[in-house]
Amino acid sequence: MTEQILEALDVAGDREAWETAGFSVEDDATIRVGQVGFRIGIGTKGIGSWHLSDSAHSSTRSHPNGSTILDHLVVFTDDSERTTKDYAELGWEPRRVRDAGNGATQTFFKTGEVIIELVGPIPNVRGERPWGLAFTVSDLDACAALLGDKLGRVKDAVQAGRRIATLRHEACGLTVPIAFMSE
Repeated sequence: MTEQILEALDVAGDREAWETAGFSVEDDATIRVGQVGFRIGIGTKGIGSWHLSDSAHSSTRSHPNGSTILDHLVVFTDDSERTTKDYAELGWEPRRVRDAGNGATQTFFKTGEVIIELVGPIPNVRGERPWGLAFTVSDLDACAALLGDKLGRVKDAVQAGRRIATLRHEACGLTVPIAFMSE
């Protein structure tokens, strides 16, 4: 089986909200960050559908916030074992599993340049649900300066040598949880 690559995500939020978060929006209401295209303004909340392909096409589009790739997509599930089996059918194999506490695990998969972080079981989730985005930025301090109080405190990330800050997405008019990470 050919591995399927994450190619695009449908996300809620209008042009102004995404631009407030520091993204360059194309005339066709898309944002391109690395291999992933984001079709904005679809749905009323969060992340909708994802689109896969058998090849990746990366972009070097520049964004004021410095985003270079979608580092990882966080997905919630009610059954980690079932979802892991479903992902195997896409050609995705678990790279690492860690205890997330409270009976949940985090399972990590790679699809092209993007990591899928599967978290579950999560109460009140049926099936699987894409939940949040973490972007790698070229300069996290410059991103923080641009976004000001719309960005939380920059702190050490779980990944050694990296730092992370969470976007106060509601302050931008977005319903998608977003974080920015150093390279």
